[in-house]
Amino acid sequence: MSRSNHQFILLLRFGIGLMLVWLVYQIADRYPIRLDMTEEQRYSISDPTKNLLGRLENDVVMEVYLAGELPSNFLRFQKSIRELLEEFAIYTPGNFDVRFVDPSLAKSNQARNQFFQGLINQGIQPTNLTFAKDGQNTQRMIFPGAIVTYQGSELAVNLLKGNRAGGSEQIINQSIEGLEYEFASTIQQLVDSRRKRIGLVVGHGEPDSTFLGGLTNLVLSKYDLFKVNLPEKNTPIVGYDLLLITKPSQAFTDQEKFLLDQYVMKGGRLAFFLDVLSINIDSALSSSSVAIPVQTNLEDLLFKYGVRINQNYVADLNAGTLPVITGNIGDQPQITMLDWPYFPVITNYGNHPIVRNMDAVMLKMASSIDTVKAENVKKYPLFSSSANSKVIGYPVEVSLNDLRGTLSPDRFQAGPQVMGYLLEGNFASLYKNRFAPIGFRNTAKLEDGELSKIVIVADGNLITNELSPDSGQPLPLGSEPYSRNNFANEALVMNIIDYLVDEDGLIQTRSKEVKIRPLNKVKIKSERMKWQVINLVLPVLLLLAFGLVKIYLRKRSNKY
Repeated sequence: MSRSNHQFILLLRFGIGLMLVWLVYQIADRYPIRLDMTEEQRYSISDPTKNLLGRLENDVVMEVYLAGELPSNFLRFQKSIRELLEEFAIYTPGNFDVRFVDPSLAKSNQARNQFFQGLINQGIQPTNLTFAKDGQNTQRMIFPGAIVTYQGSELAVNLLKGNRAGGSEQIINQSIEGLEYEFASTIQQLVDSRRKRIGLVVGHGEPDSTFLGGLTNLVLSKYDLFKVNLPEKNTPIVGYDLLLITKPSQAFTDQEKFLLDQYVMKGGRLAFFLDVLSINIDSALSSSSVAIPVQTNLEDLLFKYGVRINQNYVADLNAGTLPVITGNIGDQPQITMLDWPYFPVITNYGNHPIVRNMDAVMLKMASSIDTVKAENVKKYPLFSSSANSKVIGYPVEVSLNDLRGTLSPDRFQAGPQVMGYLLEGNFASLYKNRFAPIGFRNTAKLEDGELSKIVIVADGNLITNELSPDSGQPLPLGSEPYSRNNFANEALVMNIIDYLVDEDGLIQTRSKEVKIRPLNKVKIKSERMKWQVINLVLPVLLLLAFGLVKIYLRKRSNKY
């Protein structure tokens, strides 16, 4: 073969190779195939999210305010956000524009402060970081959140979430696990034209609007909220995606219970926030007070569905504080924040998307819950007290003496006490094989229900708010005005509501897990030389061996 023919064949092969690469690229671009080789599928998004993105008819703009100089753990957080949003863009028919913005790059201090205040007003919470740079500590305010814009509307989403009882690495990891849900649920709010209808059952001595203002503002930020008076006549409950029972202090009639029961039989969802004991805290702090039972007449309904709220209080060493007047300075009372074991701080959560990666929640005068047999109903414990708990059965006397002195751990050995349950399944009617109440005897009743969900929380105070000492306005749920602590009560209540009304299954994305696999430092130290040889010397030896074999084969072919 002549030299020119040989060169022509090489050029032809090169051209064919380029054409094949171009063809493969075009096919891959037209029919993308993505493989996630990680054990926990960390780079994949769920089918509900894909379905949501596939329904987008207009362009989406994401402005993520996490850019600029950041420590390594926040750079990992930023990279995870970028990778997730790139994955979102693949399944979006239109444009999915993502911009990373550094809020600190304003032209002047005044402009930067205005920008910061604008982000805070939109709901993005700042975080102060302290990290080492060039051997010196550097402080910086960041805004780990984003603004999502769709069809001319925009919503803010906070991305740094997690249980702050853990370290910073754990918070970052939990925040990464929740990214898909935070972004997808925000997009869903912007896309869905029909807002879910939430009913707030009234007429049974529930707290007034002042102390339900935090709950009302929370629900209205995402759903439509209506007050519901249960009629004592043959009028079924219709038109609501969820009913909330919020700390009633008066009994439900048999007719009202029948309406609630039949609502569940038709697949309706309920959330109960109940107190079974009532106590005057002010009286307990001045001397002592005895808790009295709250007669709601709901015990048999809950028992039929699979739970029983016990007439007790759960006390916990892991607890919140209560402002107590401990003396006077001149004519001014001296207020001290003292640990109050009847305000358990919850950090012990079950394995369910509602409570995954939840921050601490504070309950007030809560009771324990037991489960009872209920066929075709699954029961999921949502949260419980710490191992250092005790249960005080009825009658319960509460006094200021419980705050005095050191709380001995020897008295708190009852172990975790569950105070919140999720029930799912086909519930049997309370009126199965029983007469309906008067006024409903001629009504066709359902005795076996459709698939439904019910949440029971043995603390009515979870959905009540404190008032601002300055303005008297309702504070967000979980905000304590005197201790200035902000607990995650608001997030827990919203997760409960989101799960109960979620038809698309988006909240299941909160089950996502990103495992941290740290290297074994002891093994690294003992096997360091072996792996250095494998990674540095062995590749060179293999390359030399390949070259020697190649030279040998060429010389041998020239002989013949």
